[in-house]
Amino acid sequence: MRFDPSHPETNGMVDYFASRMDGIRKHFSLSDFDRFRSDRSSGYRLLTAGMVVGKIQDGTLNLPHDYEFVSPLTKSPLKFTCTGPHMLARVLTNCFYKNIGDLAMDIAVVLRRQLELIEADTVQLDEACIAGYPEDAPWASEAINLVLEGILNQKAVHICFGNYGGQPQLRGFWRDLVPFLNSLRTDHLVLEFARHGYDELPVLADLNPSIHLGVGLIDIKDNEVESAELIARRIEHAVKTLGEERLRYVHPDCGFWMLQRSVVDRKMRTLVEGRNMFEGRG
Repeated sequence: MRFDPSHPETNGMVDYFASRMDGIRKHFSLSDFDRFRSDRSSGYRLLTAGMVVGKIQDGTLNLPHDYEFVSPLTKSPLKFTCTGPHMLARVLTNCFYKNIGDLAMDIAVVLRRQLELIEADTVQLDEACIAGYPEDAPWASEAINLVLEGILNQKAVHICFGNYGGQPQLRGFWRDLVPFLNSLRTDHLVLEFARHGYDELPVLADLNPSIHLGVGLIDIKDNEVESAELIARRIEHAVKTLGEERLRYVHPDCGFWMLQRSVVDRKMRTLVEGRNMFEGRG
């Protein structure tokens, strides 16, 4: 429902939300492009996701309807994803609010109001910009926590280093984000590591033990299918580094929308096979 083949790179994660909320203009004049070039807060998009010209309101965004559409399609536990307020604020051009933090808070109010009505087993906020902007942590965590507090069941936050056209967009270090991660009132984290590398795993030893940890094992920016043996070795490395009780989830780095379904199916199959091999069930 969130995918538009005419602009697949960010539609499901950015444009789906920005095009529906009131206060955001999607038609751009020449002066708008000049404004965007002088204030490219997102740091990587060729065009702004939208011009914020008024107070952010729900508009036609209807996340409860999205949940009602998808929930009958599975009998398994369902995770419902939603782009977080920090990322949305970062990819918009602010022409209305005093500062970007105020913009993020009004986005958070809209998202919370809608997510409070969703009974999914897990609701995950996707934040793909904070890794490149650790200085945003104080206002970003305030906005993200406002949304998290409205989620009914399991709360998850996904953080990565961006994925635009199948390429990472941000440079950063997990060590700079540990205080931010500890400030989040979430049940678990879903973090990118397969593409980023595992050298920084030890810094997560300082993560609040009440926050369950998920580590990315599948590189979604590469068509090569990881072997089950590689997956098992990566799990073993994470367990040896952080302790068996620390690692709760293994998963792909991010979403798979850049890859062909045939590649995705094989990557997911080897993820399960590698997990089973590590656990001695292979």
